[in-house]
Amino acid sequence: MNRGDVYWVDLNPTQGSEINKQRPCVIVGATPINRARNTVVVVPLSTAARSRPPIVISVQCLGKQVAAICDQIRTVDKSRFMKSAGKLSTEDMDILDDSLRQILSL
Repeated sequence: MNRGDVYWVDLNPTQGSEINKQRPCVIVGATPINRARNTVVVVPLSTAARSRPPIVISVQCLGKQVAAICDQIRTVDKSRFMKSAGKLSTEDMDILDDSLRQILSL
């Protein structure tokens, strides 16, 4: 599980306004930490959301443009991971990193 990899993740159960269901998520945590821990930090992807930087940004995944929902960043247990769905490009990861810095005031 490397930074930038995309996996199908079961995000249920959720509460309130948390993004739910099984959906692709991009790993944003550092690769050495992903390997050492049982949890991984991800950003969920959606085909329904419209781009509204920095909260929602457009990235290429699964052969199409999808939205990375940056304000729904979360830590999930590795048991929620179902199967690999590809990898984001370096360019898309750079855009995602910039958005996360703004969202998290880093």
